[in-house]
Amino acid sequence: MTLERDTLLHKRYRIVEILGQGGMGSVYRAVDENLGVDVAVKENLFTTDEYARQFRLEAVILANLRHPNLPRVSDHFVVGDQGQYLVMDFIEGEDLRQRMERLGTINEDDAIQIGAAICDALDYLHTRKPSILHRDIKPGNVKITPDGHIFLVDFGLAKVVQGTQATTTGARAMTPGYSPPEQYGTARTDPRTDVYSLGATLYASLCGVIPEDGLARAMDNAQLTPLRKRNPKISRRFAAAIEKAMAVDPSDRFQTADDFKKALLGSKSKTQQLTGNYTIAPPPPEAFSPKEIIENETNLDARQNVGSARSPSPTPPVRRDEEQPFVSPLKKHKERERKRQAALLRFLLVLVLLAAIGVPILAPALLPDGVRGLLPFLAPTNTPTATITPSALPTATETATETVTVTATDVPPTATNTPTEGPLPILTETLIATLIETPTPTLAPANTPTIGATPMGGGFGQVAFASIKDEVAQIYMMDITGTEPVQITNMPNGACQPSWSPDGMKLVFVSPCRGMEDIYYSAGLYITNADGSGLTPISTVPGGDFEPAWSPDGTQIAFTSLRGNKMEIYVYNVADQSVAQLTKRATGETSRQASWSPDSTQIVYAVQRFGVNQIWLMSANGEDQRQLVRSGTALTDYLPTWSRDGTMIVFNQRRADTFSLPYLMSIQAVDPPDEQGTRLELKALPIEDAQYSQDGFWMVYEGDNRDILYVTANGASRTVIETGKGPAFDPAWRPLR
Repeated sequence: MTLERDTLLHKRYRIVEILGQGGMGSVYRAVDENLGVDVAVKENLFTTDEYARQFRLEAVILANLRHPNLPRVSDHFVVGDQGQYLVMDFIEGEDLRQRMERLGTINEDDAIQIGAAICDALDYLHTRKPSILHRDIKPGNVKITPDGHIFLVDFGLAKVVQGTQATTTGARAMTPGYSPPEQYGTARTDPRTDVYSLGATLYASLCGVIPEDGLARAMDNAQLTPLRKRNPKISRRFAAAIEKAMAVDPSDRFQTADDFKKALLGSKSKTQQLTGNYTIAPPPPEAFSPKEIIENETNLDARQNVGSARSPSPTPPVRRDEEQPFVSPLKKHKERERKRQAALLRFLLVLVLLAAIGVPILAPALLPDGVRGLLPFLAPTNTPTATITPSALPTATETATETVTVTATDVPPTATNTPTEGPLPILTETLIATLIETPTPTLAPANTPTIGATPMGGGFGQVAFASIKDEVAQIYMMDITGTEPVQITNMPNGACQPSWSPDGMKLVFVSPCRGMEDIYYSAGLYITNADGSGLTPISTVPGGDFEPAWSPDGTQIAFTSLRGNKMEIYVYNVADQSVAQLTKRATGETSRQASWSPDSTQIVYAVQRFGVNQIWLMSANGEDQRQLVRSGTALTDYLPTWSRDGTMIVFNQRRADTFSLPYLMSIQAVDPPDEQGTRLELKALPIEDAQYSQDGFWMVYEGDNRDILYVTANGASRTVIETGKGPAFDPAWRPLR
């Protein structure tokens, strides 16, 4: 039953006017006669015992909210069988929908301010314990006050998440164009649901068109029209941030409202440093007269799509089936297609394997003579046989690639072999080994890696790397030619991040290390010989020491440590075993990923500031610390390393506001012409944790599938090192001795 004007509700709230009406109740403007202030009263007519209990719980939680961009919930009560009521601050002003109707669209600067303000409110809601989801963000629920302040209003559909349970103050509703696909049906909603709706709200306010519906996009029945196609005045970065927020798959969106806010503020240089209070131009007084509010808000079922916060459907609100993560139908279809193709590929591989095994055994005549001659269990057809005496074989000291010429005079006449004119065919040792049955001296296998260093760069070299075995990582070494890896460490809790001493005879590494992580808490540094002997721990303190880098002169080991409760760079003196701190950043900033210059006089490293990583440079004793690369807050730079001649520094770069493959950048180490860095146009993307070989001809790095690869310095001859183990990472060239 709709309350009449001047009705005194709960002996305190006098109804002034109705603001909106829907299937579960109405929204009223009222006066709190105890305090003499205007309030908004939300009415819910669904009065079952279960819902009444939930309503009280939600009201208590909402009443504790205190945020400058959220109205305050001041009271809740139940009036017999009439209904339940929630009392909130009444926010004077116009909503964003009314502003769009008045102006057509808003400008980009106002959209950034509105987006940042609502993101602040959402971040506050999402980080409450329990977490609160709004679930109905749209232009009509964004209010702009007469002084230009921005509010997120209307918690009619708010969901409170307590553990694995979720309850709502209203039925789950959908506003087509603003609701993400997971809000339809029974998929789980989470903070990314609100991120989507805010992105759609900003999209509509910038171009005056409601975006394509999320469910239709998930079913592949529609595609999102690029924002810049509808409004070319929008900057590329800002449009990219909004479109990322509206991704169909929740995992492709910004994962938190704070991440979305950073992307919005970072889209323009003049808004990057904005913090705190966000305001826009206030509406004119005539834009929100009471009469206009009533006309705009009444009969919302007809004006807005079914399921808005003020006109929810009367479906009982208690939902216990919100347990499954959302997966779009299109993604399910693609996954089924991928599995079908994988099954077909496996079938074809089995056929090829059977053919490879069966043809030599069942139909050897189909094989070419040369191939049959290389198979020890098949006799070559139409080929003279020869009995070779041991004297014709190479000795154990001869190389495995030497070619031996056998003439008729080298082979004694036998009953089965009569000398003929001219020499016999030239036979390599490989073929000889398949023809004789006489025992021969044992030769060292050609693919056995030796512990001693071998030439690198233009020739072949050895690489140490970490690989996961038996659920923990260990360090291995192998030739880049792909020979069988030699295990160096056998630490119970794993080992990784190897760094060679300059003579190539020792390694410093990190343990514990169960796998590839960004930070190794409670880890320590260890030194071992190249063959795994002589394990020596470096004394450490609680916190964690990792990312070691042995100086080229062999006297020091730089490393990152948490011993001061945040990441800073320290050095370990190999001779006297002392430790000194090199960096000490301000609160909220960290230093890590040290890399020595070839002459051991400088260290390049990464500093985290303003939410991104920057490349800095300092002397070996920690003096003259200065920023080398200035890429801005939209890009993050990390994992710097030196070229072998010391003139260039290369580093990885990613976008900080959206997903991107890592690029490899370079900058001059001395007097760079600019501070932006230059992208290396290599064809070997993605490429991370790159290191040059000692002669500078080659580069070893981590690929996208946890593989170790190497390329020439210009990116050619991309080759995967077949480690024969699990995921491989942390590659390190072994220096020449």
